[in-house]
Amino acid sequence: MATTTAPTIKNRIDGFFEITKRGSTFSAELRGGLVTFVAMAYIVILNPIILSSGVDIDGNTLGFAQLSAVTALTAGVMTILFGLIARLPFAFAAGLGINSFLAFSVVGQVTWAEAMGLVVINGLFIVLLAATGLRRLIFEAVPFQLKIAITVGIGLFIAFIGLVNAGFVTSTGQASPPVGLGTGGSIATLPTVIFVLTLLVSGVLVARKVRGALLIGILVGTILALLAETLFPVGPSNGGENPGGWGLTVPALPSQIFSVPDLSLIGAFNFGSFERIGILAALMLVFTLVFTNFFDAMGTMTGLSNEAGLADAKGNFPRLKSALIVEGIGAVAGGATSSSSNTVFIESGAGIGEGARTGLANIVTGVLFMLAMFVTPLTSIVPSEVASAALVLVGAMMMAQIRDVEWAEFSSTLPLFLTVVIMPLTYSIANGIGAGFIAWVVLRSLSGKAREISPLLWIVAIGFLVYFARGPIEALLA
Repeated sequence: MATTTAPTIKNRIDGFFEITKRGSTFSAELRGGLVTFVAMAYIVILNPIILSSGVDIDGNTLGFAQLSAVTALTAGVMTILFGLIARLPFAFAAGLGINSFLAFSVVGQVTWAEAMGLVVINGLFIVLLAATGLRRLIFEAVPFQLKIAITVGIGLFIAFIGLVNAGFVTSTGQASPPVGLGTGGSIATLPTVIFVLTLLVSGVLVARKVRGALLIGILVGTILALLAETLFPVGPSNGGENPGGWGLTVPALPSQIFSVPDLSLIGAFNFGSFERIGILAALMLVFTLVFTNFFDAMGTMTGLSNEAGLADAKGNFPRLKSALIVEGIGAVAGGATSSSSNTVFIESGAGIGEGARTGLANIVTGVLFMLAMFVTPLTSIVPSEVASAALVLVGAMMMAQIRDVEWAEFSSTLPLFLTVVIMPLTYSIANGIGAGFIAWVVLRSLSGKAREISPLLWIVAIGFLVYFARGPIEALLA
């Protein structure tokens, strides 16, 4: 009589996340989740810096400690939720585009609670689009070549973010050229030198196919940063007052490790903006939030799924509908906790570069974010300059997909080119996608290929025209 062996817990986890099926291993998922957290940990500090600087219409601000706690909590919960439902290695955190928009534009017209209410509405609308299948239809209506261009553009964008955060590329303060190399055209600061060394060490390890290359590079860079700051203390940059200082955090062993999180911002939202500024003006703000959220996430997930080798011939990836729904829930959760809309982070590419292919990596990243609520001081050990080296390497890996872009026909060349270059130049994934979509439908239709264009792509392109003209439209509504 044949006997059957009950599957072990390890086998159950393997089957649930499809670890072996996707060519991954448990160790690769654990390393990938850790590397993604290290690459994203700065958000626990940067998001509070951005949001706490915004003064609302009543003169109120949000507390830094409370923001740090809810930023870590929401990122952890949403990253784990996405890992369990979508089972993809795409980590979540507060989106940098939307939090800046809230802090520097929206709260000048409404209160913080009302602004977060708009974020909740934005998320509910995105969930509705995803649940009805419309968001997936729009996703699938995007031509494969544009999806590849989005991946390449994000690669260039993420590398540019790394170079800027490291101080390797800086503002010249001049109209032309607007950016330059380092300080005064030289690599003259200690943090930037540490970035260069980390980049080279990590690059050599990747080139030699060393297992855990990015993680090893980050560890080496952090040790170098700690030693450098101990021997040659330069301190923080203080927003540019000390140009030779460290960007976000000064690498140092913290005197205090544990802290009790203040979660008092949870539930601090309302929908009073419609009464305060009027229905049309409030809807215009929601429209801007939805467009930014929708297409930033779509572009990021496209790029990450291609980089992970999970996309099919049309650029779609497993559990697409579930992924789109959970991403919308991230916006709702971000508004409900006052941490700003949470969305997929392009820094997840660092974990993918380390071998992550499944949602198990997300569980690791999410748990670390949850722990970060209690050990916030520890998140400051790795300076942004060291984490930036991983971003540049991931950007290079994603840029490699430019080999699949067809440049022969100019009616597609210009839209693809605009998609790639506008993302880093405007610091916005949505702007690059919008420019590419508009150029695609115009050039392709006027080149005799109108029948190849999905009607949904026309509708989205028109929507982007409204998005790009939202300033004058808001002025007219006011």
